Amino acid sequence: MQKEAPYTPKLNKRSDLTNRRFGSLTALEPTAEKKNGYTVWRCRCDCGREVLIPSRYLKKGWRTDCGEHEKKKRYQDLTGMRFGKLVVMQAASVTRPDGSVEELRTDDGKVLWDCRCDCGNTIRVIGSQLTAGYRRSCNCLSRPPRKDWIGRRFGKLTVIAYDGKRRGFHFWKCRCECGGTSVVSQSNLKSGHTTSCGCGKNAQNGRHLIEGTCVEAIRSKTVFTTNTSGVRGVYPVRKTGKWAAQITFQGDKKYLGCFETITEAAQVRKNAEGVFEEFLDRYDAGEFQEQEMSAH
Repeated sequence: MQKEAPYTPKLNKRSDLTNRRFGSLTALEPTAEKKNGYTVWRCRCDCGREVLIPSRYLKKGWRTDCGEHEKKKRYQDLTGMRFGKLVVMQAASVTRPDGSVEELRTDDGKVLWDCRCDCGNTIRVIGSQLTAGYRRSCNCLSRPPRKDWIGRRFGKLTVIAYDGKRRGFHFWKCRCECGGTSVVSQSNLKSGHTTSCGCGKNAQNGRHLIEGTCVEAIRSKTVFTTNTSGVRGVYPVRKTGKWAAQITFQGDKKYLGCFETITEAAQVRKNAEGVFEEFLDRYDAGEFQEQEMSAH
């Protein structure tokens, strides 16, 4: 059987790139492959690696090396520069077993820098986050001034403890004049949106608020008319066409995830309601001191 001859495309003087250099690349030969109508060339980089690159990329100057050099491209030296509360100490590096020192970079080649914060902490930050102004501290700027908030009064509420940060918001545990406690976001306290544990709002309904949780609300099976899914705690995500689930307990709204079907989301929400059952068992057993939401 006669051996098939190697592929040799028809090239004119203009399209023949054989032995032409493009930056660190030398075009060796055309291949049978095409990309967007342009012949793909086998090229050799000065570092010795061979790569396949469309002729258009070579002619336009879009590719001038094998790609490995991008990870080692020069960068601005940030050593000693200040960004907010951060001072750059040095480029992050690691010492290999053979004694060589190698710079630490992200998977996409971005340089990492070791920085010292004015508060004394040291952190490792991507250089572009510093120069763009995205990082200005070790996160100490985002910590709430607890001494300034504990003991402060907002309407009927007095702040008694910090309750952590969730979904980008700080939460505070507050004691109400009625004796009840609730967990309120810092933004709601500052804006005056929340000024009580709910005792005034629910007084005429005779509701009971225990540790920031309304007993009647979690026992109720009512689905609000604004709920388009028909399942409590489940709502559609319009952009993706999926279904999200969430649950609110003791003033904290917890995101449970996004799912392909409403059935999956409803099941996850149902499983999460175990915290309701445990809470109600403790309530029915008289473990809590009941806080009546009706006027005495």
